[in-house]
Amino acid sequence: MATRLGLGLPQMRQYDIGKDVPDVARAAERIGYDSLWVFERALFPEPATQGLYGIEGLPWPDEYRNVAEPLVTLALAAAATERAELGTSVLVAPLHVPFQLARTLASLDAASGGRVVAGFGTGWSHDEYAAASVRPFAERGQALDELIGVCRAVWGPDPVTYDGHLTKIASAVVGPKPARPIPVLLAAGSGAARRRLVDHADGWLPVGMGAEAVAGQWRSLRELAAERGRTRPIRTVLRVNARHRAATVDGERGPFHGSVDQIVDDLAAHAEVGLDEILIDLQGTPRDAEELKDVAAEVYEKARAAGI
Repeated sequence: MATRLGLGLPQMRQYDIGKDVPDVARAAERIGYDSLWVFERALFPEPATQGLYGIEGLPWPDEYRNVAEPLVTLALAAAATERAELGTSVLVAPLHVPFQLARTLASLDAASGGRVVAGFGTGWSHDEYAAASVRPFAERGQALDELIGVCRAVWGPDPVTYDGHLTKIASAVVGPKPARPIPVLLAAGSGAARRRLVDHADGWLPVGMGAEAVAGQWRSLRELAAERGRTRPIRTVLRVNARHRAATVDGERGPFHGSVDQIVDDLAAHAEVGLDEILIDLQGTPRDAEELKDVAAEVYEKARAAGI
């Protein structure tokens, strides 16, 4: 069975969000992409107080200076499409009030006919936590636990009840309900995060940093699931942050950095890992939406031609 392919929606400053998001979403659906995705970056600290991913000395990409709000972006795409799933990879869970986020996702799923995929992570930026978080950075795991619990409660049957650290619902009718149970996927890297995924989530959102590394992580996660008695399958969506170049990149290059043919070669290697879906985010390097659509079409056609 062919690997499902998704496309990252345009959220960065070179795009006209109101015009380009619906345009790219419609084009992606016509091309054949199975899903459309957004990510979250709330701010760009200047001067930098912390490296990218919390790694000292690693600079934040310049594209992160201006990233459109993910759920607004996804709503624009929902209104312009009919078939493609609509996913978040990822929402930084502790930057959101759990009850409000649960309601927003439910409304978006109802409006789109059951196409939302909720991908959550705990984030890593202390600056974003200082500006927006509902819990301190040290409590990010507990914040994610509560968010998942609140979502399950709000999306479930009425009357809704929940007794958490932030969220207290004594007994209430909460609507609209999602069109179907919204799958919850987690970007789980650490041991505690992986246990949370196995016990409480529907799937996993790894990042494409090399096929061997992803294969090792996937093997470890399946082993943990077996140890903890999980029998239902774990849905997998690999995020690929591609940096397209018109010409072939010679010598050393990062995964998914280079020409369309080089990106497709890397897609083929990662598809061998056996994951369900690959999300290809190409938006960082194109000059505008027209270039993004052209590159997305070429990547899709060559990936399918390569048997992906």
